[in-house]
Amino acid sequence: MSIFFLVAGLEIKHEVLHGNLSTLKKASFPIIAAIGGVALPAIIYFIFNKNTSYLSGICIPISTDIAFAVGVFYIFKNKLDPKLSVFLLSLAVVDDLISIICIGVIYSLNIKLPFLIIAIIIFFLLIIANKIFNIQSILYYLIAGLCLWYFIHLSGIHSTISGVLLAISIPSSGHSKICTLDRLQKILTPINNLFIVPLFAFANTGIVLVYNIDISSSYPLILGIIIGLCVGKPLGIILFTYIGSLLQITEKPKNTSWVSLFLVSLLAGIGFTMSIFVTEIAFIHDLVLVDIAKLSILVASIISVLSTAVCIYLYSVYLKVLK
Repeated sequence: MSIFFLVAGLEIKHEVLHGNLSTLKKASFPIIAAIGGVALPAIIYFIFNKNTSYLSGICIPISTDIAFAVGVFYIFKNKLDPKLSVFLLSLAVVDDLISIICIGVIYSLNIKLPFLIIAIIIFFLLIIANKIFNIQSILYYLIAGLCLWYFIHLSGIHSTISGVLLAISIPSSGHSKICTLDRLQKILTPINNLFIVPLFAFANTGIVLVYNIDISSSYPLILGIIIGLCVGKPLGIILFTYIGSLLQITEKPKNTSWVSLFLVSLLAGIGFTMSIFVTEIAFIHDLVLVDIAKLSILVASIISVLSTAVCIYLYSVYLKVLK
């Protein structure tokens, strides 16, 4: 998964340098949307689980699965505002960045300072290699990144954060026409899409549908995940962006209606891969809870897709009636 987050980090860096996050005006709307889409699900989950032993799963409903959400968007692309595909992608990238930070902070225990110091030194050496010595070798950064991953793992901080740190240190300019960042993206993106993500899904998505799992005491966990993803995500996105626009902190994309934004925000409830990944970390010592949480994530993702389809249909009927 560190490779997955390295690719995500490269995408984030590219967007910050050249894409939809390159200016404050461009970046503020999806960033505020992502913050709302993280905060409200976490609050909903906390309300349901504040007095239970499931509180460690608070980061489960805050994530959006980039690949699945954007993939479903293209299934409905003829019914959705095509300009909002960029908004959804940017939102999901920022959303995942917040999730990575939460993983690094909340699920990192018993930090061993000597190993953490070594990891910090390696990170600064990577930055120096980029900024001072202008090293462009992909092999150099991958070998140093492997060392960074190893010592972060030993330090007690969750090692997936190494992928993002490595992405930060990758050169985004150089003597050649294609910079190291772009070259590494071209190498890793197909590997990530064709092998890493499917392998992760195959290995970790397994949901045990057996009749003897006792869910009677797990309703707070189930409701926190499902309502957090299906209701908290779209509501948080719309609420935060609407207030931000009202206060002139940010600006809604031109010629885009709030209804169109709401339809796209429903897709953010597809947590799937990221939410499952957090589940594996949050309930690492309780496989029954892992299976219950996975089932809840699957149900929430299905509800998010179906609710998007239903709302699209109802909105199209409404438009026909108006005509």
